[in-house]
Amino acid sequence: MPETAATQAARLSIAPMMDWTDRHCRYLHRLMSARALLYTEMVTAPAILHGDRDRLLSHNPEEHPVALQLGGSDPAELAEATRIAAEYGYDEINLNIGCPSDRVQSGCFGAVLMERPALVADCVAAMNAVSPVEVTVKCRIGVDDQDPQTVLPDFLAQVSAAGVTRFAIHARKAWLEGLSPKENRDIPPLDYPLVYQMKRDFPHLHLSINGGIDSLEEAKRHLAHGMDGVMIGRAAYHTPADILLPADPEIFGVPAPTRSAEEVVQKMLPYIEAHLTAGGKLGQITRHMLGLFAGRPGARGWKRVLSEGAHRAGAGPALVERALGEVMMRAA
Repeated sequence: MPETAATQAARLSIAPMMDWTDRHCRYLHRLMSARALLYTEMVTAPAILHGDRDRLLSHNPEEHPVALQLGGSDPAELAEATRIAAEYGYDEINLNIGCPSDRVQSGCFGAVLMERPALVADCVAAMNAVSPVEVTVKCRIGVDDQDPQTVLPDFLAQVSAAGVTRFAIHARKAWLEGLSPKENRDIPPLDYPLVYQMKRDFPHLHLSINGGIDSLEEAKRHLAHGMDGVMIGRAAYHTPADILLPADPEIFGVPAPTRSAEEVVQKMLPYIEAHLTAGGKLGQITRHMLGLFAGRPGARGWKRVLSEGAHRAGAGPALVERALGEVMMRAA
């Protein structure tokens, strides 16, 4: 199994999340952890082939190691999208076999592909043929009435035979009928023991576990069960300082790049200034920063100042510093 930068970083990864893990979010997260693997939002292969590639694929060099997540089910389209995306320097290309949204189902990609492992194998083989970096898969344990005990090992066997050695497994089924995408993140029961069993059954594969993991303590418990990596989603977004600031020493055994959420805010100011100078809006960045002080005195004031002011004309770094003052005042 090749120990690439992305593979090493996958010991802790931040899940791809639509509308959340954009380039500004990833830049913020990278300031808190130099080691964790970051993922883009899912981008569909047709969007790359026919849309604004620079807007969809450009990212800041500071984000590395960073992986692109693709959605699609046509091997030729995915291969071409992978070839194009590789030119943007991603450390990994990931295929989404986990998203349960209606839009994904209608396009025949995402979690519905758990029912078509042979097609997934064809897709990743085509991607691997043109990719200079590792191609990986994020999947569920099954969908609808499938028996995960049967379906998941068969899926891993077929797809790994096509050249994939690293999987992130969301330890829930996806119910394509009857549950919304939001409900699919919470209602289907988690089956961590099944994912642990997959690691025992496929010791040659690098397997990360995902779903319902809210703290680094939980992450460490999964690693102690033999998992190669842990993928954290919403907790890393809503309470980023709790997850990411201690991640490098606690998960990777190396010093943290930044020691406090206050320092992270200060380090974001030049980035914010550059974004505004380029014609961007403050709220495009600060919406990802609202949870930085979650659980701390002054957190409410921090969120209030940013939420009320970030979309006003002329809002810039001074507003962020004023919001930070709410935290500093409470800490004094």
